[in-house]
Amino acid sequence: VQLVESGGGSVQAGGSLRLSCATNRFSYSNYCMGWFRQVPGKERERVASIESNGTTNYANSVKGRFTIAKQDNAKNAIYLQMNSLKPEDTAMYYCSADLTYCGDWETLWSYWGQGTQVTVSA
Repeated sequence: VQLVESGGGSVQAGGSLRLSCATNRFSYSNYCMGWFRQVPGKERERVASIESNGTTNYANSVKGRFTIAKQDNAKNAIYLQMNSLKPEDTAMYYCSADLTYCGDWETLWSYWGQGTQVTVSA
């Protein structure tokens, strides 16, 4: 199973970016899909996730600014729309997937992408 992220980049504070995550071997219909982020020296933290039934969860720090959703007309892709970006959102962002787990513990997620860098300047 392979997850491939795209859409990272550099943006000024207040700007927007949209990250995409595509899978190559399965439909996310039965999986929980998530986005995590990590900065050097810190643990990877869950930013948002979407369960197989469509239920979404967000970290408090991104509620109201980020949206996770399934890509329209694409059964094997999700995206993370990030608006009103702040410098503290700067991190490497990772897409994740798991058949049964959808929580905060990164070690319990089965599949990971390689990550895409997001940099927000003040």
